[in-house]
Amino acid sequence: MTEKERFQKSFPVSWEELHRNARALAWRLVDAGPWKGIIAITRGGLVPAAIIARELEIRLIDTICVASYDHQAQSEVKVLKSVDGDGTGWLIIDDLVDTGNTMRAVRKMLPKAHVAAIYAKPAGRPLVDTFITEVSQDTWIHFPWDLEPQFAQPIAGNRARK
Repeated sequence: MTEKERFQKSFPVSWEELHRNARALAWRLVDAGPWKGIIAITRGGLVPAAIIARELEIRLIDTICVASYDHQAQSEVKVLKSVDGDGTGWLIIDDLVDTGNTMRAVRKMLPKAHVAAIYAKPAGRPLVDTFITEVSQDTWIHFPWDLEPQFAQPIAGNRARK
């Protein structure tokens, strides 16, 4: 199956929507702590982690650096930087859990951490403890750092061309 066939829907996320959802995630996490700190999964988890750190008044932030996506496709998970420990007391933040491949690798490294993401797809949803919005597996989420303003075809117009 090609990536075009796999991702039949497009879901653009604005900066305002991302910020609102990250704050909503912080509301869900505020009573689940206390936390030693936040571990952001790079790169997608960096912006949500900064917002959540502010809202939860957490100053200690670390990263797990993982490469598994280019701008349109997922590939083999490569851990570029890890952290020590088993995750006890740590809050892991990512923007999205999709197929679960990245999160499986992170969970293996830090099995006792609390994992949170803004968006979750069905295949990855069991791997997160807390999330805000579930989207279908065939949806490609366009995060604001990957977008620039341009014309968008009306939804009905896209269906008529298929």
